[in-house]
Amino acid sequence: MARAVLQGKAEKSAAGRAGPGRSVISWWGRVVAMLLAFAAAVAFAVVLARLTLEPSAASASLTHSNLRPGDSIRNYLAQPAFRDTVKQLGGNIVLGIPFGVLLPVLVPRARGLLRVAACTALLMLLVELVQGALITGRAFDIDDVLLNTAGALLGYLLIGRRLGRAVHPRRRHWWHRLTKRPSNAAD
Repeated sequence: MARAVLQGKAEKSAAGRAGPGRSVISWWGRVVAMLLAFAAAVAFAVVLARLTLEPSAASASLTHSNLRPGDSIRNYLAQPAFRDTVKQLGGNIVLGIPFGVLLPVLVPRARGLLRVAACTALLMLLVELVQGALITGRAFDIDDVLLNTAGALLGYLLIGRRLGRAVHPRRRHWWHRLTKRPSNAAD
């Protein structure tokens, strides 16, 4: 009897601590994290719009659409101005990183490498289509979509995955009960 009471207290104590499938962040911590992620997403959307959707009449004659993956990347790598190469390629990668960090926090169902890649690619494809169709001095470039998606994957792998799991712990489904390991009676 005493052993059962002690075991029950130990289980309650263990349930209060973070473990597999348990939240590390309290309810208020999740709310604050979601609000901060939402504010960061809004700020990022403003920056993204300013960087990608502003007309550029000065470069209207220099723009051309690129539908072949890798063409723009090869052209930037072949040019002698290393600074412009880093600015274009690195800038597009950095522009995608916030998607990989914020998406798992804001949309728990978007967690996962493939889901983050698909969501980022679709959104960036939309941005590039708007650029190419409506914005003066801007053109559609498939390489921008690829680089932005690579940046999102980088952000997801470095920070977003852990942050998303901390804010939104894994749910316990009915089939988890079937795979639950039996506790040792000898302990």
